[in-house]
Amino acid sequence: MTPYDAPFEIHVHGDVTLRDDVAFAQIQEALKPLWVYAGAKSLADGAPSAYEDEPGIRFDAPQHLLQICWTVTGDEDFRQVIEEACMALNDIAAAGAALEVSFYDVEFDEESEDEEAESRDDFMMCFVGPTPAAIMQVQRDLLVQDVVHIMERHFDAAELGDVVGAIDKLFANRFDALINSMQLGRPPRGMGGSSGGHGGPRKPRHLH
Repeated sequence: MTPYDAPFEIHVHGDVTLRDDVAFAQIQEALKPLWVYAGAKSLADGAPSAYEDEPGIRFDAPQHLLQICWTVTGDEDFRQVIEEACMALNDIAAAGAALEVSFYDVEFDEESEDEEAESRDDFMMCFVGPTPAAIMQVQRDLLVQDVVHIMERHFDAAELGDVVGAIDKLFANRFDALINSMQLGRPPRGMGGSSGGHGGPRKPRHLH
């Protein structure tokens, strides 16, 4: 697919802390689904973003930090590509992390006179981490942040302790179920690498 045929601009954004012993070659292999999708022959070749004002894919060696603010043109098949990259990042991550993936409909014109026109913009969150517990911790933290942000419009933060406690209980139950399913040899329920939703106003690109 050429960039001119691609229906989406896809933006990936997030930071992943990597293990101290991880070398560049391992990062390149883990991110191979991304740079191959971009039509590159190496990570160095595929690291630049489609937008010059975005840092692209960078590795801060002293901080052992993989920084991604990267846009590529593509289609719905990118969902599988980012899932593969996240699975590979699990093996070299030192802590849980979230990656935001935004799909921007390149054919949608916000200034169009067609009031029935609807954007195909979409958004998904992908999670990586060395263990299921590390991934769940990131998911929990993001959910608490979102819920508290919404409820603080109506309640003081001090009143939301029970709400946070209820969220913690839900994740504790999920973690217990995960452990039990692993012990019984069943695939864990609810531990998919991503979550997402459609609709709502267009998300702005991350600018640096």
